[in-house]
Amino acid sequence: MLRQIIGQAKKHPSLIPLFVFIGAGGTGAALYVMRLALFNPDVCWDKKNNPEPWNKMGPNQQYKVWRHDLLRQVVSERK
Repeated sequence: MLRQIIGQAKKHPSLIPLFVFIGAGGTGAALYVMRLALFNPDVCWDKKNNPEPWNKMGPNQQYKVWRHDLLRQVVSERK
């Protein structure tokens, strides 16, 4: 398949930007999914030893992207 892409790029050089942008988009999507899978606290890879890791988090630890208390603080500062 890579040989076909290189052959098409040699025959039609105007396709090279298309291949570059499609490759960059696919790579970016894959990296984003990997980031979500590895660093999101809602994802649990070890179901046997720690089936519900969110229960072990303290009340002061942030595990959501947007906190409601921060939203209240921003709204109260605007008033």
